[in-house]
Amino acid sequence: MRVPFDDKVWNGRSDAGEPGDTRRVFNQVARFAGQRLAADTPVLVGFGSDEGVRRNQGRIGAAHAPKELRRALAGLPAKALNALLDAGDVLCDDGDLEAAQQELGRVVADILACGGRPLVFGGGHEVAWGTYGGLRAHLGELSQRKLLIVNFDAHFDLRQIRPGNSGTPFDQIACDCAARGVPFNYACFGISDLANTGALFERAQQLAVEYVLDTDMQESQLQQRLGQLDRLIDGADDIYLTIDLDVLPGSTAPGVSAPAALGVPLAVVEAMVLRLRASGKLRAADIAEYNPSLDQDKRTARAAARLAHRIL
Repeated sequence: MRVPFDDKVWNGRSDAGEPGDTRRVFNQVARFAGQRLAADTPVLVGFGSDEGVRRNQGRIGAAHAPKELRRALAGLPAKALNALLDAGDVLCDDGDLEAAQQELGRVVADILACGGRPLVFGGGHEVAWGTYGGLRAHLGELSQRKLLIVNFDAHFDLRQIRPGNSGTPFDQIACDCAARGVPFNYACFGISDLANTGALFERAQQLAVEYVLDTDMQESQLQQRLGQLDRLIDGADDIYLTIDLDVLPGSTAPGVSAPAALGVPLAVVEAMVLRLRASGKLRAADIAEYNPSLDQDKRTARAAARLAHRIL
């Protein structure tokens, strides 16, 4: 189900009486209604879904994330952000996850066709199958282009069980790539050795997934990781970025289904996100697994909004 743009969540402090640029993000937001856009104009979409997390035996609550993430983003300084459009939300409120993912894919494809760059606020990480579907549909006959999928996540999300859930999206993408005869180029940064079974590591090896453990994603290793990322970027034509907030330390992101005992410092994730954004190859992105009901002092929302701002 589609829910239109709601301007009530876009509000914040006004410093209009102060000299200089006092604009905040909420000042820049307008409705996306299918209009032609200047190239690379960012467009937000919400994906209000708990169904994938429920199927994956996780803690539900992420369906309420899109509105709360908008609120956290609204008051940040606009600075270089000259335009931001909002396409409203796709909801999964009837258990039909597959239909909701298909609808999200249509919205993402529409945004891309209009010249925009979609940023999707999930929802569980089942959002990734919908975002990817829209991007792949947009690429269409250009499917020979090399698509790089970069996931910041404590989990591979390569479970092979069906129907799909929040733990299956990248296996679904791998199967789709195989059916199309195109490479599955998947890099996962922040994998927790203790949050993935041996079977999942075996599946990652079968699919030639490039991954880095959370123990090798600390601040002292950032330059190595940036070099690795540069190599991946150089080999890609298009990039899809997806961030599962459970990649962050539990102290930074308590409001997720599975808080991390170690995690990857926010500064490391942010630096790598900025490198991806600067590449000029980022076509679509999403942020997943924020659960407002579990968030202490809105710490997770603030971290997510910071990352979203860097992507925008």
